[in-house]
Amino acid sequence: MPFPKAFYRWRPHPWHGLEVGPDPPRVVNAYIEITPFDLVKYEIDKATGYLKVDRPQRTSSLPPTLYGIIPRTFCGERVGRLMPDASFGDRDPLDVCVLSERPIARAEVILKAKVVGGLPMLDGGEADDKILAVLEGDNLWGGVEDVAGLPRPLVDRLRHYFLTYKVLPGEPSHVSIGETYGRERAEEVVRAAVADYEHEYGS
Repeated sequence: MPFPKAFYRWRPHPWHGLEVGPDPPRVVNAYIEITPFDLVKYEIDKATGYLKVDRPQRTSSLPPTLYGIIPRTFCGERVGRLMPDASFGDRDPLDVCVLSERPIARAEVILKAKVVGGLPMLDGGEADDKILAVLEGDNLWGGVEDVAGLPRPLVDRLRHYFLTYKVLPGEPSHVSIGETYGRERAEEVVRAAVADYEHEYGS
């Protein structure tokens, strides 16, 4: 008996084997690596697609939202060109932060996320944008269309987390974050990351 058309005989690689999303760059898939409850930073292992332990969180900060990647994206030359002072992208999948009213306490889940804005993070001279999104159909956040519709304290909390999550007291920081940008610019970054992926890995 043949397998159903949508059936994966083996687990697909979350970065390379999943689709960008149902309606990119507006609605994308997000593969979640860490949750607001994680005291350890996990990230996708590029060779196997499984989550690996990157490091215990170095400070008391916890990620304010779900945090993961957009499949089939790559931060390369095109993403780097969109950020002043960036030499290139960070050569990783594009990061995404997703707001959800209901607590989602487990990682390695896939969800549909509506892009609303972003944080232009420069890390060691490389573009490391953090796309801001809301869970599609969410009862509380689903109606937000642009980052201007998010509470300012929540955006400030995300900014503070990314400015400090790698730094220990007394160590210099190599991270800076510019002004938050809205949906239109965020969609441009997603399109650039998809184009960078196709250039790097093929369509």
